[in-house]
Amino acid sequence: MSQFVGAIDQGTTSTRFMVFDHGGNEIARHQLEHEQILPQAGWVEHNPTEIWERTRAVIETTLTKANLTAADLAAVGVTNQRETTVVWNRRTGRPYCNAIVWQDTRTDKIAADLERAGHGDTIRRKAGLPPATYFSGGKLRWILDNVPGVAEDAERGEALFGTTDTWLIWHLTGGIDGGVHLTDPTNASRTMLMDLETLDWDPELLSLFGVPRAMLPDIVPSSNPGLFGKTLASGPFHGEVPLAGVLGDQQAATVGQVCFRPGEAKNTYGTGNFLLLNTGEELVRSKHGLLTTVAYQFGEQKPVYALEGSIAVTGSAVQWLRDQLGIISGAAQSESLAAQVQDNGGVYFVPAFSGLFAPYWRSDARGVIVGLSRYSTNAHLARATLESICYQTRDVVNAMQADSGVELDVLRVDGGVTANELCMQIQADFLGVPVSRPVVAETTALGAAYAAGLAVGFWSSTDELEQNWQQDKRWEPALDEQQRERGYARWKKAVERTLNWIDLDE
Repeated sequence: MSQFVGAIDQGTTSTRFMVFDHGGNEIARHQLEHEQILPQAGWVEHNPTEIWERTRAVIETTLTKANLTAADLAAVGVTNQRETTVVWNRRTGRPYCNAIVWQDTRTDKIAADLERAGHGDTIRRKAGLPPATYFSGGKLRWILDNVPGVAEDAERGEALFGTTDTWLIWHLTGGIDGGVHLTDPTNASRTMLMDLETLDWDPELLSLFGVPRAMLPDIVPSSNPGLFGKTLASGPFHGEVPLAGVLGDQQAATVGQVCFRPGEAKNTYGTGNFLLLNTGEELVRSKHGLLTTVAYQFGEQKPVYALEGSIAVTGSAVQWLRDQLGIISGAAQSESLAAQVQDNGGVYFVPAFSGLFAPYWRSDARGVIVGLSRYSTNAHLARATLESICYQTRDVVNAMQADSGVELDVLRVDGGVTANELCMQIQADFLGVPVSRPVVAETTALGAAYAAGLAVGFWSSTDELEQNWQQDKRWEPALDEQQRERGYARWKKAVERTLNWIDLDE
């Protein structure tokens, strides 16, 4: 009998393959980074072929290290960076261009023109999203307009579109030799092209973006035993394994954190921050700058929805300290450097490198560092960077409470930044509520494994998954209310300084 479930976690900066047992415990993993291609200011790209090669490598290496074969896996789930847009040729399997990453802002004029033409309300009503550079629809329109041959091939059904889940599933199930062209509602709900109520591509939205239906994948439930197909024996698994679950990365983390009840919320700290609140089968339309999205759909059950606050730059701000400024040698050093000072010394850093996402949605914003004096040191900047992660989360929590009426009593957290214990203490201080980290911090891959395992009966129900969740550490707020509110007021002033920097008509 197969004892394990595997999960492919294709993220913004790296790809990993992880294997979990029935208790949700990690058995093995391997992870590889891929290149971040930055052709010009505001553009962020990935090489889809490199991502597929890295995916093959991490699967084969993990199985070899753990002495496992395809027969040991009951199923495999896939989770992925959402919105990142890949277009490739059905016959050759070759991408027409680099993938345009979710952080990319080249489509700001497309988004602004849709809003100015009065289409923003239609997109919000049907897709649950504002017209913004973040989402796939504008990126796909840009490729159709700017990459030679794509528009013509798309009309003939030869050019295929997908987010990275679709790209990988197509390869894993055969590629040019019969690979399936599918996605799930969580990823489709991030395109501005899917109707949240019907869970299908919407003709009016496709018309607004000028996207041919023939190039889009079919949308199937996030967890199902047969629709995604099986891996090829000639592929990286060297055997057939059911591909039984697909979830966008933040929805996968919601499942991994077992937030199955309305009112339960989690926050994932990765390249960006993504806070999701389960709203059940109710489709709650935000009035305070949040996104309405599909949390998951298991089999033939009704979809479960969520409110989401998406923040573009959090963990990648720490990466910026390392790669662009060179003031730290690794992410872990940000904690020790920031701990050298008791506070930020009056320094505030708003890392609006890709504009501001939730709850502001301002693509004209750019990053600022304010409050500098001769007293300021690199330690103050490191602390301001950690604080920016936590202040942006508070912005989203405030909006979420206004939309839902739900007051958080605890925030479940996961992702790489949660290893930074100073940052998690700052988060509890700035929110005024406890912060709880689970034993398995990499809940994104775990959620994909859960979706796949539920589909094939490896786990019997979500109740069984809830029993797997265990707390690793909890941080209690230790900042008094006056200090908390004074610091937040200054943060809001710093945010104002980022606005109107880019002229979208240029």
